[in-house]
Order: sequence, then C-alpha cells, then structure tokens
Amino acid sequence: MFQNKDMDKKYVIIEKSYVDSIDFQQVIETSKATLRYNLDGIKTIVKFIGDVPDFLSGDKIYSHSEIIETINNPDNGWIDTNE
Repeated sequence: MFQNKDMDKKYVIIEKSYVDSIDFQQVIETSKATLRYNLDGIKTIVKFIGDVPDFLSGDKIYSHSEIIETINNPDNGWIDTNE
C-alpha cells in the first residue's frame, strides 16, 4: 500500500530566538541554514518523525495538512501574495 511520507511528519512553528535550542539530530532539518522562515524572519518550521523531541515538548504540533493550511494562508505571514 502506498503511503505518503509527508503524512508521517509532524511540524512545529517556533520563534527564531529558539533556533539555538534545536537538536538537529532529532529533526529532519540538518542545520540552521535548512530552516524555512516566515516572511518577517521571526518564526521557523521544524519537522520531525516519531516522538516529539524534548526541546519541542509543550509546543503546538501540526500534521502535514495543518501546516500546509497554515503556511498557505496569507494572513499567517508565510507567503507573499504580491509575487
């Protein structure tokens, strides 16, 4: 049976000020340089599969469909509708 690997991923939006607390061994991103930031550069998305890493405990966890909905909503500051 086909399974979309994106559906296994979980997502957390964090403030830029928390980037130094990311343990890149526990997330899909490999470094600060691979993080995606919102348009004003103050928030980023961290992806992981499996258990929630300790440094993200207590943060809102998004499913794949939820994060897509969030970043595709221009009101949330992830996309520029003027491009």
